[in-house]
Order: sequence, then structure tokens, then C-alpha cells
Amino acid sequence: MTTGVRRRMGVEERRRQLIGVALELFSRRSPDEVSIDEIASAAGISRPLVYHYFPGKLSLYEAALQRASDDLAARFAEPRQGPLGARLLRVMGRYFDFVDEHGPGFSALMRGGPAVGSSTTNALVDSVRQAAYVQILSHLDVAEPPARLDLVVRSWISLAESTALIWLDGRRIPRAELEVQLVHDFAALLAVSAAQDEEMGALVRRILADEPDDGPFGDLVERLLALTAR
Repeated sequence: MTTGVRRRMGVEERRRQLIGVALELFSRRSPDEVSIDEIASAAGISRPLVYHYFPGKLSLYEAALQRASDDLAARFAEPRQGPLGARLLRVMGRYFDFVDEHGPGFSALMRGGPAVGSSTTNALVDSVRQAAYVQILSHLDVAEPPARLDLVVRSWISLAESTALIWLDGRRIPRAELEVQLVHDFAALLAVSAAQDEEMGALVRRILADEPDDGPFGDLVERLLALTAR
């Protein structure tokens, strides 16, 4: 028989609960619109108790962003098995899962939200970008990227961010199409760079040697050939 007595949480457990509650609220609405009173109510505690664990809304917001950034960075992890195009497509699927589930929170993370300009927020965004950068180089099997490849990878990561942010504003293009388009964009950026540099050309030839005709990269080649044949 239950007594209805609420179990007392330890300090770290309560902090994790508050971060989870705040992240859930920030994922549905802009952090500017979420109050400490709402967070306290959703957590089933009093407003003063929230301040016992976090000195203010900004510190709780930054803790929620830390969890969100760790989650987002983990979306880029993918076993190095199979063709690169298929791997990138799976990564984009997980990336947009996060964007879809945490729209306002994703926007806040990338645009700064109420913590705009803070060193903490900037560091979190940079950590996500660096995690993505390291993972992509791992998929390319490149330890020390030449300047052109460095530019391609970092440009593509920025493109993925901006595409996701624009998509959130109305979601006017089917998400699945954007995921494929971003993989095509990566291949296109590589191809343009390869046309300028033999080292990049060798990299692209190595990648394409393992790509099936029915994969994302093969699909792009087929579409381009159809386009030029018209």
C-alpha cells in the first residue's frame, strides 16, 4: 500500500531532474518565455527550492544547454561501416530527430537565446561543431586534413545548422528531402574542391569507389546526369 509520501531527492538527483524539466520546457517554447515558476511547478517543488540548486534562470538554462549540446554532439557518432553516403544519411536522420524534437531549444542553442554572447553558450556551440568535425574526418579516414578539406567539412557543418534553423521556420520542405539534400550538398562541396585540387580529387575517387549506384552519392550523380541531358 502506498502512503503518498514524496521521496526526498539527493542534491545531484534533484539537479538532474530540474535540468530535464527545464530542457523539456525550453524544447517547446523559447527560453525567454519560460519562467522559474513554471519550472518549479513542473518539477513539483517551490520557486525558492529551484534557487537552492541554481542561482538563477541563466545558470539553469546553461545547464540545460549543456545536456542538449552533449545529446546533439552524440548524434554525429556513427560506426565506420558501409558506404560514406549511407552513414551521413543516418547521421542527418538523427540530427533532424533532435531538431524536430527540440525546435526552440535547438534554436536557442545555436542562436544564443537569453544567454547570447555568454562564453558558456559559445563554448557549447563550438563543442557541438567540433564533435561533428572530428566525426566527419573519422568517416573520411583522414587524420590531418589539408586546408581545402578542412574548409569543406566546416562549411558543411555550418550549412547543416543554417538549413535546420531555416527549416524550423515553417517546415515548408519535407524533412526527409532535406536530409538527403544535405548529404548531396556534402558530396557537391567535395566535388567542387576536387576539381581545384588533385589531393582532394584522390580523396573523392577513393570515396566514390565504395559507393553503390543506389546510394545517396550515386543518386546525386544520376540526378545531375539527367539534368545535363535535358
